[in-house]
Amino acid sequence: MGIAHLTILQYKLTRNYIMSSTKQKIQSLLNQLPDNCSIEDVQYHLYVIEKVRRGLEVAEHQATRTQNEAEERLNKWLIK
Repeated sequence: MGIAHLTILQYKLTRNYIMSSTKQKIQSLLNQLPDNCSIEDVQYHLYVIEKVRRGLEVAEHQATRTQNEAEERLNKWLIK
């Protein structure tokens, strides 16, 4: 699979993952992966989906920064 395909697939899986039961999440993942995928492919996608879910959860419950705020903070560390 190409990188672009993985990114689109991961987005679709993440969107479905957040709104489904665990069994439905795994079924959705398996339905969207190619027939010749390995167990490692399945594990990797589950890992990515879970990381995204946790990140979204943290962003909802903790203070987040705007793009401009992040750039201002990072500019202090950049060599000019």
